[in-house]
Amino acid sequence: MTRVASEQAPRGGFPAAGRFPVWLYVPAGLGAAVLLLPLAALLLRLDWAGVPAAITSPEALQALGLSLTTAAWATLVCVLLGVPLALVIARSRPGPASALRTLVTLPLVLPPLVGGIALLSLLGRTGLLGEALAVWGIRIPFTTAAVVIAQVFVALPFLVISVEGALRTAGTRFEGVAAGLGAGRFTVFRRITLPLVAPGLLAGAVLCFARALGEFGATALFAGNAAGTTRTMPLAIYTAFNGAGVSEDTAIALSLMLIAVAVAVLVLMRGWRADAPR
Repeated sequence: MTRVASEQAPRGGFPAAGRFPVWLYVPAGLGAAVLLLPLAALLLRLDWAGVPAAITSPEALQALGLSLTTAAWATLVCVLLGVPLALVIARSRPGPASALRTLVTLPLVLPPLVGGIALLSLLGRTGLLGEALAVWGIRIPFTTAAVVIAQVFVALPFLVISVEGALRTAGTRFEGVAAGLGAGRFTVFRRITLPLVAPGLLAGAVLCFARALGEFGATALFAGNAAGTTRTMPLAIYTAFNGAGVSEDTAIALSLMLIAVAVAVLVLMRGWRADAPR
């Protein structure tokens, strides 16, 4: 028995080699190449000497500042809305919870442009709520607020999924004990529930920020591409490769910055995993 266990889990905790056909390395290598070669080509094409000047150009700084600001606001809105929504889903019965979960995750599988059309249908000049808002002189599309709304629409599912998973893992035992000792519902939520789901909340917030930072499709359709108002980093990159705005070198440098953010998110997420090597 000990010998079998030793063969299955050799020194270092890694599975024993040779447990799958060797030829699987070929499609595995091709899959890795599909993912990594485009990024490698981007890095090789980058003019590293010109990166500082490209990143610090007025257009790039403007797009970067707008992206960071709107992504931060979108993350804050997602936290304020997503935590209660995740709590409702996690504490609902299986049927309603499944229906809510499906609706919440729908933006993850929708093409981003469909999200932009949906937002225009709701808040556009002739939209469901847009006409009523226009009466009060409120116009949302093609403003900075529209950027934040588009980012919230595409990023909110990441936070809800993370927090809901943390809530289901934590269970309700500690909440029940606190309630039995006389704690009110808000006290239980503030002193018990939130601390228990803090790792999931942090992970969801980081994912939410990264997704908002890289949002393009819904933003382009709902908010437009006005420099200084709605032109975020992804839109600046797109604009550069269409012959306007920042230079192509700046676009590649901004692409590198988005890749760096994505890598940072993955590193942070790995650090929060309970089974991550220490």
